[in-house]
Amino acid sequence: MKIVTLEEHYLDVAVARASAPAAQALSPHFAASFAADSGLPYSPSAEVLRDLGEGRIADMYRHGISMQVLSSLSTQQLPADVAADLVRTTNGTLADAVRRHPDRFAAFAALPTSVPEAAAAELERCVGELGFVGTMIMGRTEDEFLSVPRFDPILRAAAALRVPIYLHPGVPPQATSASNYEGLDPLVTARFQTAAWGWHQETAVHFLQLVLGGVFDRYPDLQVILGHWGEMVPFYLDRLDEALPQRVTKLERSIGDYLRQNAYVTPSGMFSHAQLRYCVDVLGADRIMYSVDYPFIGNESAVDFLDKADLPEAAKESIAHRTAERLLGLPQDSTVR
Repeated sequence: MKIVTLEEHYLDVAVARASAPAAQALSPHFAASFAADSGLPYSPSAEVLRDLGEGRIADMYRHGISMQVLSSLSTQQLPADVAADLVRTTNGTLADAVRRHPDRFAAFAALPTSVPEAAAAELERCVGELGFVGTMIMGRTEDEFLSVPRFDPILRAAAALRVPIYLHPGVPPQATSASNYEGLDPLVTARFQTAAWGWHQETAVHFLQLVLGGVFDRYPDLQVILGHWGEMVPFYLDRLDEALPQRVTKLERSIGDYLRQNAYVTPSGMFSHAQLRYCVDVLGADRIMYSVDYPFIGNESAVDFLDKADLPEAAKESIAHRTAERLLGLPQDSTVR
């Protein structure tokens, strides 16, 4: 089976260095809790994260991954005065990897969201000139959700270009972390506010802010991708629709309709058959795509998980590659594995 994965990351050293002060302020013990020698999950080496060549491709081949859609790790913490130039460079690096290995890689654009007009222009350049297939945005920018008016140029550009926004987790603002996650062992706090819980709650709220802020009424064809089985939202969908009916929200559709019509979900390496079945029941298999979250999660279980899923073969093919090919405009004739 052909496997296309959509949440597969790359570390740009210059972006990481320029983002470090903001990242440190948001999560002072993040680096220690995700160090490669920590012995904890989701802790790859910087060398593996930087590899866009033969090592990554060999790992894909060894474990049956046909294509990765690459993304540069968070540019949302970049200072506005350097963001546009650094992002343009990291997108150039991704574009070069795609040019060298077009049968193995596609790419999501990184965006300098601290400068929204520049971010919209960069998305247009990446899609129009470099052939990128959408963008990945990692959490809030300067504590603000994409639904606030200053970011409308980005939403408008994505809608006009007909490319999706992969809404990826980001570290919560300091005020949220102070009230929800602090007061514990520092390593516990760092993981609690990020990979264990905080990242995902943040992304759920971010998506719901887009819905409740009327973004999908303004841009009814805009599509968002949510990892980690929809970042909690599918599992609370009945409650959301009951508690926030249209007579309260004043929106054109129910929250469930927005999720089913404007969002896709992926597993992000959370290889749970129970969660897969639930999302198929709630959203339908045609609203699910595939992701590993490499190299934070290894590729080893990706093929086996889909092979063993209790789904019709057509549904497996849809999740594995067909929906991604349709949504992202990827080539459909490759049988690489």
